[in-house]
Amino acid sequence: MNTMTDPKIEAIKPKSDIPRHVAVIMDGNGRWAKSRGLPRFAGHKAGVDSVRKVVSECAKKGVEVLTLFAFSSENWKRPEKEVGSLMELFLTALRQEVKKLHRNNVRLKIIGGRHAFSEKLQKSMRLAEEQTADNTGLTLVIAANYGGRWDIVEAVKKLAQEVKDGQLEPEQINEQMISDSVALAELPEPDLFIRTSGEQRISNFLLWQLAYTELFFSDRYWPDFDEDALQEAFNAYAGRERRYGLTGEQIGTAAGA
Repeated sequence: MNTMTDPKIEAIKPKSDIPRHVAVIMDGNGRWAKSRGLPRFAGHKAGVDSVRKVVSECAKKGVEVLTLFAFSSENWKRPEKEVGSLMELFLTALRQEVKKLHRNNVRLKIIGGRHAFSEKLQKSMRLAEEQTADNTGLTLVIAANYGGRWDIVEAVKKLAQEVKDGQLEPEQINEQMISDSVALAELPEPDLFIRTSGEQRISNFLLWQLAYTELFFSDRYWPDFDEDALQEAFNAYAGRERRYGLTGEQIGTAAGA
């Protein structure tokens, strides 16, 4: 094989020590609160402070996209009181933080099934996105009522409708079409995935998009995840060799071309 002309290799760009896109499962709020004898909701409130720190640090370091898993489609199964408190916190955070995001040139994008949220919360989501739509700095993506399987199913439905309408033949469907139909299609795929609290699972988050993402698991609970913890994740990422199914020698050839 002539590695200098292999299109797979030519498509690989030199890796920066700073990931373009960071995806985070913010885990451990409840356990953080329990360890301090506090109600679970106190952990969720403390977690908002960590969100501020991580958003600010990612923007400073030149990260292009930060995607945070705020509320999964499975979280509705939690106790009704906790879910209600989370919805109120989400609404309050949207209203309070959007002006700060806008002042700092951050663009907000929300993914997931919005139909399950109240009209008031849906309106706040829409207004926050509209207010920050033209910002050119960090893109902050909030995944709310989101699930990776749901995302893929929605993409498949879209393509199936195009087949039904005669716009597409089944044999024409390929990976790129699915990539263009899932959430975040217009953004680079995640380079680095971070999960806090010591759990080592993807938990139905960005299943399609994480195919070649580097994974980093932190033992810290999310409210304890600060700038130093983020730098630790970035240091680990900087030491990784991303091969995309190729060999290290092939990657070296492409980088030196």
